[in-house]
Amino acid sequence: MGRMGTIVAAVLALLCAVAAALLTSGYLQRQARAARQGGAMVPVVVSAADLSFGKSLQRGDLRIALYPQASVPKGAVAVVDSLVGQTTKVFLTQNEPVLVSKLSSIGGGLSLLIAPDMRAVSVKVDKVSGVSGFVLPGDRVDVIAVAKPTYAAGDARSRIVLQNVEVLAAGTDVEQRGTEPLTVQAVTLLVDQVGAETLALAENEGKIHLALRNPNDTHVTGEAKGLSKSELLAVRTPEEATPRVAKPAPPARAAVAESRPAAPRADTLTIVRGTDASKEATAIRTQPKEGSASDAGL
Repeated sequence: MGRMGTIVAAVLALLCAVAAALLTSGYLQRQARAARQGGAMVPVVVSAADLSFGKSLQRGDLRIALYPQASVPKGAVAVVDSLVGQTTKVFLTQNEPVLVSKLSSIGGGLSLLIAPDMRAVSVKVDKVSGVSGFVLPGDRVDVIAVAKPTYAAGDARSRIVLQNVEVLAAGTDVEQRGTEPLTVQAVTLLVDQVGAETLALAENEGKIHLALRNPNDTHVTGEAKGLSKSELLAVRTPEEATPRVAKPAPPARAAVAESRPAAPRADTLTIVRGTDASKEATAIRTQPKEGSASDAGL
């Protein structure tokens, strides 16, 4: 029994040795074939994990991977230390070659994504007004401002102040409001100078909400009319609710006859002097009636 056990063990050891030799031979043949097809294997610096844009690279963010010499991408780097301290201009996925075109030696991070004549402005929105945290870099949104007029009578009014705005960055933070913590989302938007002023005023005077767009929807409508609370609830204002009663027309003023003295009546008087008779016109004032205004003056 002991001899049979020894023989079995020897046979198993021999089989394992043959299998290991075959595996090693196959591996060496594959390496030789790859070397013949693509040349020698060379080191290439790749990302050790997913990296966001604006990331200042450290040693732990990078590692070395072997690439066939014929397959090395243009701009690849072979030494990790040559990339430490540089800033990523794009997102990098794990094991992606870190190319020179994807890095910036001047730093800046987010500023590298800002086109000329554009500005990056960050606004704070809560979880609800920020579309429940689903706003991500690269999305496009409309900005709705809700505020109450300062110098005009009326209730709060909402209005779309910016349309089709690109989101550069988004992140969450926790702020203390009173005795309860509040999760706040900071969203960085790419706007022009007028848009930057609009966002600053809207955030200062009221509250900002974001409306997430479909990425294929780039249509921009005309100037938004906005909506007030009375219009939303179909409630008439006090001025509209009070019926208007027509005021009666003032009575016509009776014409007052002016009292004017009667004009003298011209009569003809015949005068006889001897045998000659002549006529002369003389003015004879008519005697007023008794009780008239003339009598009162006498």
